[in-house]
Amino acid sequence: MKYIYPLLAVTMLLLSCGEGKKNSLENILASDNLLQLREKRGEVDAKKLELEAQLKLIDDRILELDTIKRLPLVTTVKIEAQNFVHYLELQGNVQTKQNLVIYPEMGGILEHVYVKEGQRVTKGQLLAKLDDGGLSQQLAQLQIQTDLAKTTFDRQERLWNQKIGSEIQYLQAKSSFEAQQKLVNQVKSQLSKTNVTAPFTGIVDDVITNQGSVVAPGQTPIIRIINLDNMYIETEVPESYISNVSVNKAVIVEIPILGKTIEGIIRQASNFINPDNRTFKIEIAVPNKDGAIKPNLTARLKINDYTNPNAMLIPQSVISENAEGDQYIYLVNNKNTEDEATAQRTIISTGKTQGDVIEVLTGLSDNAEIINEGARSVQDGQLVKILR
Repeated sequence: MKYIYPLLAVTMLLLSCGEGKKNSLENILASDNLLQLREKRGEVDAKKLELEAQLKLIDDRILELDTIKRLPLVTTVKIEAQNFVHYLELQGNVQTKQNLVIYPEMGGILEHVYVKEGQRVTKGQLLAKLDDGGLSQQLAQLQIQTDLAKTTFDRQERLWNQKIGSEIQYLQAKSSFEAQQKLVNQVKSQLSKTNVTAPFTGIVDDVITNQGSVVAPGQTPIIRIINLDNMYIETEVPESYISNVSVNKAVIVEIPILGKTIEGIIRQASNFINPDNRTFKIEIAVPNKDGAIKPNLTARLKINDYTNPNAMLIPQSVISENAEGDQYIYLVNNKNTEDEATAQRTIISTGKTQGDVIEVLTGLSDNAEIINEGARSVQDGQLVKILR
């Protein structure tokens, strides 16, 4: 009889353990029983609410008993409406439309080069000359024949005006003279191709082929000439900015290698969208009075594509995001004389960014005070200490 009670106690303990294992979270999850899962979730919710209530009682009691408050330390910023100028930042290359390598129009020996590198030349100035291959002697002979044909024609014309001679003699003399004139003009045209002249006013950047070399028409480069007065920057702009980036838009141009910053405007915007990268080209004129800006230099462009005279701007670092993807910040409310206040979570929507700041479109009013430093370490409704 004395062994019956201990035996019953052990039996009850084993039965309760078995029942506990049967109702464990692992077993309920594995059972896929919807009713049991809902009952278990209700139990867990109840325990959660009970624990939160207990934590609040403990926190309230700590605040009552703790004479030295250990509040989170934060700094705040008062937000005021201000002018916001947004810039689209791109990279471009400096170019000039007057950057030309000159090729000969006919083949032969480069007989003379009359200019040196770095020399300034004017439009039409003779830069070099090719051997004419006997064209000048041929022209002289043709000129003699043309002079004779002209004399014959002049005499025949006087006789014809006096009704002396036949019409056919007059027409033959006229035809012979005109044919000789055309031959002379043809040889002069060919002879002019032996002269290499400047197509525009500029600077001889490079004498590529030396005097005495044999050159081929359209194949042998002779001289490079550049004009640095009419410089511009070309870049490609994503098509999404086509409505905001247009002719006469203000542009800030920075040329890092020269340490220069220039204010300009867009002088041309392409109407063609490149199907390969979905961009369009723009040109910005660049003044270059001192000639310091050279072709192919890299430039940074800041194009004003958006302006808001009453924008709410906050530091990007104070923004957090919840599980639903909503952005939020913390405001301070109920600030007392000891600079203690309550942190209030506020959902916001944002717009464009510029540097370290971002524009707030909704959720923030003028003169609101937001938590700056310490924004990521506070919670909604928490009491905080504001540092001055």
